[in-house]
Amino acid sequence: MNATARCVLPAIAATELPVAGGGMFPVRRVYCVGRNYVDHIREMKEADERDPPFFFQKPRDAVVPDGGHVPYPPFTSDFQFEVELVIAVGRGGRDIAVGEARDYIWGYAVGIDLTRRDRQRDAREARLPWEVGKSFDASAPCGPIAPARDARHFKDCAIALSVNGIERQRGDIGRMIWSVPEVVAQLSKQVRLGAGDLIYTGTPAGVGPVLPGDLISATIDGLPSLTITITPPEA
Repeated sequence: MNATARCVLPAIAATELPVAGGGMFPVRRVYCVGRNYVDHIREMKEADERDPPFFFQKPRDAVVPDGGHVPYPPFTSDFQFEVELVIAVGRGGRDIAVGEARDYIWGYAVGIDLTRRDRQRDAREARLPWEVGKSFDASAPCGPIAPARDARHFKDCAIALSVNGIERQRGDIGRMIWSVPEVVAQLSKQVRLGAGDLIYTGTPAGVGPVLPGDLISATIDGLPSLTITITPPEA
């Protein structure tokens, strides 16, 4: 290699999400809870309902804002939706107590954990990590973040998702196996949480496939809604 040659890395722009009422929320990391609703565990016929929560990550640049277009991804023929409550972390900490967890929450949003279900099943059967089914481009749509001072700390409220105007998922945040404070506390035992982290908290039953042209709308009572469009695969 020429002594004067050097590696030039592309600049990485910070991923940001709109805040309800104005402003932007810079995203640091994206975490997801693997299973957190009994009806979804039964629907998928996997795991034990008493298992503790486990977490996986998605790339920060997988975040798609409200109104965004999501190309149908490669390497799948079973592309599915999962509507979820998203926690936006406001300050860092490790080994956070359940009773103190709300002090670390900056706000909440509606999210969709998009999944290559066939690839996830393949990985599960081979006892491999879930990344191939979960951690790909545009796999983490997220609506505007409502600051916690403007949004109640969620215990019981409706969560729903529709495709082309037809409701496909409906549940209640109160049916989560692990509550919002417990999710924050559990994750903080594994990693040091930081300001800008997003935590997708799991989905109720009713997950299913989508195709190019589908319009997906996700709602949680008390939060701004999230709408995305599935577009044809990129060339």
